[in-house]
Amino acid sequence: MNRRYMNQYRRLVRPEVERTAEDVQWDGGARTDLALEAHELVTRGQPSIPGLHMEEEREEQIKTTRIRVESEAAARSIGKLPGTYATLEVPDLRHKDPDLQDRVAECFAKELERFIKLPPNAVVLVVGLGNWNVTPDALGPLVVESLFVTRHLFSLMPEVVGDGFRSVCALAPGVLGLTGIETSEVVKGVIDSVKPDLVIAIDALAARSIERVNSTIQIADSGIQPGAGVGNRRKAINKETLGVDVLAIGVPTVLDAATIASDAMDLLFDHLEKNVPGNGAGRLLNQFTHDEKRRLISEVLQPLGNNLMVTPKEIDEFVDDVAHIVAMGLNLALHPAMDMEDAKSLTH
Repeated sequence: MNRRYMNQYRRLVRPEVERTAEDVQWDGGARTDLALEAHELVTRGQPSIPGLHMEEEREEQIKTTRIRVESEAAARSIGKLPGTYATLEVPDLRHKDPDLQDRVAECFAKELERFIKLPPNAVVLVVGLGNWNVTPDALGPLVVESLFVTRHLFSLMPEVVGDGFRSVCALAPGVLGLTGIETSEVVKGVIDSVKPDLVIAIDALAARSIERVNSTIQIADSGIQPGAGVGNRRKAINKETLGVDVLAIGVPTVLDAATIASDAMDLLFDHLEKNVPGNGAGRLLNQFTHDEKRRLISEVLQPLGNNLMVTPKEIDEFVDDVAHIVAMGLNLALHPAMDMEDAKSLTH
């Protein structure tokens, strides 16, 4: 690509206007449901964002990042609603280490307890979003299968429910293509009947980083918009639409093809730069910004369908494993009287 064409292309893809994470995600850039990645998209090489605070905490093999979006300007900047977002990153989670999975479940439960500020007699509705017929989208329904639900026990057999257990009910409403009903409408109907104090929505997410697929759990108190990460936005599930506080729990199981192509291009040009002296490939690539490169790749992929979403071949095992981890963490956080052994016995 010569410099004249590159400059013409740059004028097309980089207008001199302020760009937010929402712009980057939907005009040919990578799509992501993770607040941490949206923050990275906007702040790459830039100062911190006013009205947004971030802190990190590390323990062996687990990194926890908390992002608080406190202003509307900060929310617009990263394309996320105001609220608190906690992200657990566990790269070794792909290795099927049972001890690590137990530690992640305990860490996830402790992090979830930061968000759950409810009296012991509160009623919690857990909603497993997604399509149980599509493996990368089956996380929510699988988590619901392993939850310890107790609302019926409080009503029918209160004598068997001891102290330290909350009233928990669960629902897997399916998706619009299966039911013909918007998920939010199904959930709203159940809420009107059950009248829970809190809704916890669980869904599979999309990431922009290969490293975060199958290794990350996000908790957010801003609700969730099903299908947003894959360009199929449905009606939001949050306090504004349901009239009750909503926590969203998500795990990225897919990423878009443009991300994979971009990473492959980086590796290829790095290899050429190191092993074929004087080829100039690396210098050419470095003249494009990260976002310009992704947009160029998306244009090339357009005839093939540039919204192609990709998932790892091990997704079957991973979704089962991470569903058990999330279910164990939820059982521990929602029922203070439950210990790790009790939680494990319910999910295996």
